[in-house]
Amino acid sequence: MIRRVDLELFKCFELLKLPLAPLTLLSGANATGKSTVLQALVLLHQTMKDHEWSSRLQLNGAEIQLGTVTDIVDKVHGRRDFGISIIDDDCSVDWKFRYGADKEAMSAIVRAVTVDGREYERPKKLRFLLPTGISSTKGLARRLRTLTYLTAERVGPRETYPLQDPAAIQVVGPCGQNAVGLLYQQRGTAILPTLVLNTAPPVLLQQVEARMQMFFPGMSLDVQHVPQTNFVVLGLRTSEATNFHRPIHVGFGLTQVLPVIVAALAAREGDLVLIENPEVHLHPAGQSLMGQFLAELAAAGVQVVAESHSDHVLSGIRRAVKAKRIEPDDVALHFFKARDAEDEQVISPAIDSSGNIDRWPQGFFDQFDRDMNHFAGWGE
Repeated sequence: MIRRVDLELFKCFELLKLPLAPLTLLSGANATGKSTVLQALVLLHQTMKDHEWSSRLQLNGAEIQLGTVTDIVDKVHGRRDFGISIIDDDCSVDWKFRYGADKEAMSAIVRAVTVDGREYERPKKLRFLLPTGISSTKGLARRLRTLTYLTAERVGPRETYPLQDPAAIQVVGPCGQNAVGLLYQQRGTAILPTLVLNTAPPVLLQQVEARMQMFFPGMSLDVQHVPQTNFVVLGLRTSEATNFHRPIHVGFGLTQVLPVIVAALAAREGDLVLIENPEVHLHPAGQSLMGQFLAELAAAGVQVVAESHSDHVLSGIRRAVKAKRIEPDDVALHFFKARDAEDEQVISPAIDSSGNIDRWPQGFFDQFDRDMNHFAGWGE
């Protein structure tokens, strides 16, 4: 498991040292750096996955496109260098990156890699951005290469969904574009035992349907291969009294939640799942249920980092802690604030075994209370 991510002169951070837990919730106002943390991990991921022997960090690829080197270096304090560090259970790795005179470059050279305190300066040969022959880094490299990243901008209802080579594509894709195809190809694969609902067989297709029914009671799904094509079609219904319909006819929310459920249940123990706004298009009760589901996923051994603006997602996590479905020490809460020279950028409230939170900084899921105080005449 990744225990901490450090960012140095990366985008809006001069220096950030962010602890991670089995379940980490990132919150805060827009444009305060929440997505930056996920992007740093995804940059490592896509470079390792698509450029196995590269000695440069690739800023643009299938997972994420961040532009040029000048777009990712801290505009206030940075010059031509930035760093990303990761501490996990087996090792610590610190990458230092640099770019030269070309400010339009779309990759940055690895200036140095430090593994467990040993520095490799200007390395000539790297595999997965790491010096070769170091056994302690194998787990981290695998975790980063195989991570799942799901953005808030997920694909909506489609007439057809692509089938990809299962040897090359084993995740839902950043927009969830591969979720239905993956569900079809792995429909008979067993999921993690601790995530199995006893109302359905313990395989992916039936378990995804059972989980979806918790969010959308009465729904069913059907995935069929279109003969002689590399596509599948998805049928959905919200009642046993109706036939299966095209996704466009059953509500946008179902197709937004489906990639989250598929990504979660297709994950293996030790995997890393990054999700932006898992609550998209869910009503409040469903958002709370999503928080509880993410807690169950983390308790099953899948590390989850979620970015959310929903107080209901937080409430669902708190309920899971109180119900002892996840330990409080296995939850990390981080509230991001706009950069201020006189204040810290990230505040990390703690949660106890009853689901109580020790402090509520201004702006930390407190808008409902502030609005109610306004109506009651108690101020803003």
